[in-house]
Amino acid sequence: MQFKIFTAAVFASTLVAVSFGHDDHDELQMPLDYVRYPYQATYPGDNEVTADSIFSGITTFAKLPWVKCLTQEKSTAFDIAFIGAPFDTGTSYRPGARFGPAGIRSGSRRLTLYGGYNVPLEVNPFLSGLKIVDCGDIPVTPYDNQYAIRQIENGHKELLHRTTFSPLGNDSLTGEPLIPLSSDGKNHPRIITLGGDHTIVLPLLRSIYSAYGKISVIHFDSHLDTWKPSVFGGAPSSQAAINHGTYFYWASQEGLIKNGSSIASAPSLSSRTLDSRHGAIRTTLSGPADYVNDDESGFQRIEAREIDTIGTTGIIKKIRETVGDEPVYLSIDIDSIDPAFAPATGTPETGGWSTRELRTILRGLDGLHIVSADIVEVAPAYDTNAELTTMAAADVLFEVLSVMAKTPLGKVAK
Repeated sequence: MQFKIFTAAVFASTLVAVSFGHDDHDELQMPLDYVRYPYQATYPGDNEVTADSIFSGITTFAKLPWVKCLTQEKSTAFDIAFIGAPFDTGTSYRPGARFGPAGIRSGSRRLTLYGGYNVPLEVNPFLSGLKIVDCGDIPVTPYDNQYAIRQIENGHKELLHRTTFSPLGNDSLTGEPLIPLSSDGKNHPRIITLGGDHTIVLPLLRSIYSAYGKISVIHFDSHLDTWKPSVFGGAPSSQAAINHGTYFYWASQEGLIKNGSSIASAPSLSSRTLDSRHGAIRTTLSGPADYVNDDESGFQRIEAREIDTIGTTGIIKKIRETVGDEPVYLSIDIDSIDPAFAPATGTPETGGWSTRELRTILRGLDGLHIVSADIVEVAPAYDTNAELTTMAAADVLFEVLSVMAKTPLGKVAK
């Protein structure tokens, strides 16, 4: 009886979700076995729906449909897409993040074990009416960093400028028309990128700029990543100057992110211009001058240790007051989590947040206009047999996906 009730409820959501498609996209309607989540298979002569085991089949993020978005299926419309960027030749310590996309997908298998309903956020992103797909990985060469960075930018941009599936862009229906937040006045799908080392954020921000112009950034990391190339890496060549510790410096130099002033010298947040935030910072520095570079790049800082004094509520408040109601890009380095909870990363730093604390903070971003996001620096070779890091990365993205599913990416016309 319970099974029949659940199936009926999901079938009802199927009718609602399918009705969200554009009239001129009938051929792109979500298939029945996409929205009947997680019950996906029937067999000839079998009147019951059979559950597809979470440990079987091709591994996509949360067992989402695999769409070859960059090759065979270039006309496919979607609202949110997962895409991998298997790049790790910009690292300064431990390599291996090129296997991050595969590891994160493996860690995400159980996200829909019980149906995918996010209890604290009161939403099931997989049954929200949005078309969510896994586009596989961007083809990235391991031999030429300059070319690889261009591949990542072009691959992301190709997806970002696709037609969205839902009538209101990539948003849940609110019953009111929304004005797009993009600088070009168009609705754009949201892309969640699976890294890869943190260097990939420079080409991703270049892609985001093509749709949104300068953007605020929420950055969770144990490191600043705004170092000048002469300080971090020594810049022996123009290409070596772009790495996972300098990409925000270059993003600021290129005018991709909104600039502001440091926390120490800033007036009250309520009177400030919008800019960007670091969270979970706890690294050592080459010296106090590193903070000057960080200020010039437009970031305010939240030290990891602040959680001991202001708690998750205080951290959430700081973030929300900084980025406001404008479009924001979210970048999450898995090393923002303490290595006790997520050891498989390229540059681990002790004294970080727990997985629970980071997930709480991410849920506190509910209502912010997150236009796209990434998670980076997952290097599965250093994980435990229990796959702690890849599961943590997948769960973190589940919170991000849930926030996206709840929050319309637009403003109500006045």
